[in-house]
Amino acid sequence: MATDPVCGMSVDPERPAAVVEHDGQPFFFCSKSCAAKFQRDPQRYLDSSYQPDASHPVELHQIGMFQPAKADHGADRPNPGDRSSAAARFTCPMHPEIVSRTAGACPICGMALEAIAPSAAEESNPELIEMTRRFWVCAALSVPLLLLAMADMLPGKPFGRWISPSLAAWLEFLLATPVVLWGGWPFFVRGWASLRNRSPNMFTLISLGVGVAYAFSVAAVAVPGAFPDAFRGENGQIGSYFEAAGVIVTLVLLGQVLELRARGQTGAAIRALLGLVPKTARLVRNDGTEADVPLEELRHGDRLRIRPGEKLPVDGIVLEGSSAIDESMVTGESMPVEKQAGDSTIGGTLNGPGGFLMQAEKVGSETLLARIVQMVAEAQRSRAPIQGLADKVAAWFVPAVVLAAMLAFIAWSIFGPQPALAYAVVNAVAVLIIACPCALGLATPMSVMVGIGRGATAGVLIRNAESLERLEKVDTLVVDKTGTLTEGKPRLVSILPAADRSEDEILRLSASLERASEHPLAAAIIGAAEERRLALQNVANFQSHTGRGICGSIAGQSIALGNRAMMGEFSIDLDKFTNEAERLRRDGQTVVYLAVEGRMAGLLGTADPIKESAPHTIQSLQHLGIRIVMLTGDNRTTAEAVAQRLGIDVVEAEVLPDRKSEVVRRLQSERHVVAMAGDGVNDAPALAQADVGIAMGTGTDVAMQSAGVTLVKGDLRGIVRARTLSQATMRNIRQNLFFAFVYNLLGVPIAAGVLYPFFGVLLSPMIAAAAMSCSSVSVIANALRLRRAPLE
Repeated sequence: MATDPVCGMSVDPERPAAVVEHDGQPFFFCSKSCAAKFQRDPQRYLDSSYQPDASHPVELHQIGMFQPAKADHGADRPNPGDRSSAAARFTCPMHPEIVSRTAGACPICGMALEAIAPSAAEESNPELIEMTRRFWVCAALSVPLLLLAMADMLPGKPFGRWISPSLAAWLEFLLATPVVLWGGWPFFVRGWASLRNRSPNMFTLISLGVGVAYAFSVAAVAVPGAFPDAFRGENGQIGSYFEAAGVIVTLVLLGQVLELRARGQTGAAIRALLGLVPKTARLVRNDGTEADVPLEELRHGDRLRIRPGEKLPVDGIVLEGSSAIDESMVTGESMPVEKQAGDSTIGGTLNGPGGFLMQAEKVGSETLLARIVQMVAEAQRSRAPIQGLADKVAAWFVPAVVLAAMLAFIAWSIFGPQPALAYAVVNAVAVLIIACPCALGLATPMSVMVGIGRGATAGVLIRNAESLERLEKVDTLVVDKTGTLTEGKPRLVSILPAADRSEDEILRLSASLERASEHPLAAAIIGAAEERRLALQNVANFQSHTGRGICGSIAGQSIALGNRAMMGEFSIDLDKFTNEAERLRRDGQTVVYLAVEGRMAGLLGTADPIKESAPHTIQSLQHLGIRIVMLTGDNRTTAEAVAQRLGIDVVEAEVLPDRKSEVVRRLQSERHVVAMAGDGVNDAPALAQADVGIAMGTGTDVAMQSAGVTLVKGDLRGIVRARTLSQATMRNIRQNLFFAFVYNLLGVPIAAGVLYPFFGVLLSPMIAAAAMSCSSVSVIANALRLRRAPLE
């Protein structure tokens, strides 16, 4: 971490807001305003006697990388006004690089910050509580304020008999002042902070609009004689706009309350996942006694009793007993999974009718559920590339709106009917209020948060928003055969010995050699030898030839076991077995040759069953317009036999593990957007090279870390779900952006009064405030529709 020399905040050098080079050394800053201050007088901030500016609006640092800076404004001391816990961290959904130690507002956009750490309970939101309290008080004051302002429009003009226009104006002042100065105080604070930080936002416009309307009205009541005739109506009175200022504040408060409530629902997916874990576990002690203990006390190796209908507390292995476990809440698969001794289990899943004893293997943050929650939480805070469009627009939007308000004021002052200046003020305020860019800023992050959460509940983990966006554009899917299209658990189905050898001898030599190998075929050969109860022999001088085979010495004889390429390296004649090997390959078997003392001794054929879900998934993906490329190190004949069964047209066979990423690069050079699906360590480079890497959750951690998408169950149907989720989320984002853009493009000219010359229609600032609030709420409501999006 680097330290911002101006404010003393910690900054991630990989994601600074600004970088300035001075005397050949780079300095990193949390905001552009800090960088500008530094550029004006570098020596001031580099002087050892300089103390960072304690008035910096929010204590910031980078997400997940907090390191206290040397000068931190005493931030570790408790703040009596802070209602958040000392360990809590808060971030902005629109600007995830912003992190604060206290609940408050984002210094860039002014939005309320949200807690970073996910919680199982829907905790009370201090910002929501405060805004709700302000709204109800302001609403109670705004109703009589509005009635007073509309007294002349009411039938019979009841207030006119008892209240003079002068007294009515002062009563409006008394009612509007607490609404504007107390109810609207958070908006003025955020508006001022936006100007200080040179980050104009929605609160800049709100504070300007309300401030102008209120200040004008106060002056009109206190010193009416100071105004020229252009401000006076037909009765010679100066119009006041207390009701506009008060009602605008009340409506914006209502919008904030609705928005905060809706935003709270975007974390429902994480809360649902966290809620799966029970609070206690039934621990079986070494002496046989049992007791319920808190989850925090569990350790690796503990034995746990799981009773019928209980949730599993941690990941582990079944020791005794059997049951059917419902894993749908984690994997998205609806059918219960049968579990017996030796099978692995996932914490948070629901046990069925049977009871069993399990051993805890992963506890706390190591469990699959904990890793899923962490991945989802981080992904929800990431930014999609499409958000750059909204960011670019927002950068000039607020200054453009202020300019539009000024032009509206000038135009109405010159060309408007009497009182021209009064009309000018009203329409300028309406422009400022209706053009708040909150809907534009919310359009992308809200959809990303809800979409990624929806995927998590369906067993599809998206690492970041960029992967979610890219997945929609994928036109080519490269699929590793073993473990992805197939079960990844080969079985030995054929043994063809030479004339002077027996099947048991071939199997015994092969299994003895394979004991030192970690290749998937090794388990199949060793398993077959164990079934025949063959006595295996010790191996000397063992060597592994990656992608080709293995060799060693058994009882003084040199043994080689591998594919045709390896036999070629050892100059072993394969002619007598060529036809038989080809026949096995056409049946979809992988052929392994065994040579003893430089001569062919026999061959073995293994078959890896195709996953049950593979054929339907391949058809579904092809229907979505995705070209499937099967990638394998197997012989081409074997690979094409599998591809033919699945309806795959393109096969890349006999590809060595270190060359898989080259195949992906070649496809990318042909202008394809490539996704790669795999599950092994040797797939990690290709997963990282692909535009989107898709890892099977049943595979290795290395593959999962290299991928942008992880399928928890390892089921290929998850790829279809991921693609459908990506399309639904991106469609939702585009809907939000379109609505936000069109809303502002239409709202600003209407508020400025372009319809008045043709239809005599003007947009009241109060209506503008209501429309502005509705725009933000509607964007969030549209994003929340993703929670119910079908993914099959």
